[in-house]
Amino acid sequence: MESLNALIRAVGDTATYLFLAMNGLWGAYCFIVVWRRLRQLSFRNRRAAEDFVDEVCERLAANDTDGALDLCEGDSRALPHFAAEAIANAEMPPAKLRKMLAEHFHQDVLMDLEHRISWIVTAIKAGPLLGLFGTVLGMMAAFGRIGTGEKVEPHHIAKEISIALVCTAMGLLTAIPLNFLLSIVRIRMQKMQEAVSAGLGKLLEVITSGEFAPQEVR
Repeated sequence: MESLNALIRAVGDTATYLFLAMNGLWGAYCFIVVWRRLRQLSFRNRRAAEDFVDEVCERLAANDTDGALDLCEGDSRALPHFAAEAIANAEMPPAKLRKMLAEHFHQDVLMDLEHRISWIVTAIKAGPLLGLFGTVLGMMAAFGRIGTGEKVEPHHIAKEISIALVCTAMGLLTAIPLNFLLSIVRIRMQKMQEAVSAGLGKLLEVITSGEFAPQEVR
């Protein structure tokens, strides 16, 4: 029993701090990856997205398919990518085209982002659990010291309990900021989704209005 208590005191705190640090860093890294991905997919603001859609629609209304595609090519953002896909498949029935674009957007963009975001959620959930694990180890060490039957100074017990509470605090300190960062990411993703939906809706109106005659894409 004494050897177990010694092992908990020697290894428990260090291992808990290490896991808490790794969990926090992993959560922060996942946030950075998701944020950079969202910046790659999104326009700077809604006005910029609307200006892009207006210019594409003007060229489509003039039956300038190549010119409209030129605006979309080489652009890694979601709206230009799916605008090019819509133009390239303009001969499809409107309902089928809308369904295809919605499915591709969900599979290629939203699912990828949700997969990355799930790791942030995991880090948020793991923080308090790791802190609780450290708390349990600290309390085990404190009661293990008392259980030896030897005279124990109060400051020794206070130290063990203090370390246990620090682990709990560190777990919460990991989860709380990541929760705010997760909200920021979800709001940015929702704005990007709304901009793509609005932009494609306006584009599809032009494609299906009869003013645009689909041409063979070069």
